[in-house]
Amino acid sequence: MFKKIFLSALAAAGVAFAVKKLQESKAEQALWAEATDKLPEA
Repeated sequence: MFKKIFLSALAAAGVAFAVKKLQESKAEQALWAEATDKLPEA
């Protein structure tokens, strides 16, 4: 019983970690896209 609860909690923590990393990656990509965006021609 305890083993199932522990594994479920571990899986939930893993999913939360993966979601956080994905959000950070998307934010980093958006920042780089903004920083390297081509300037409009005059």
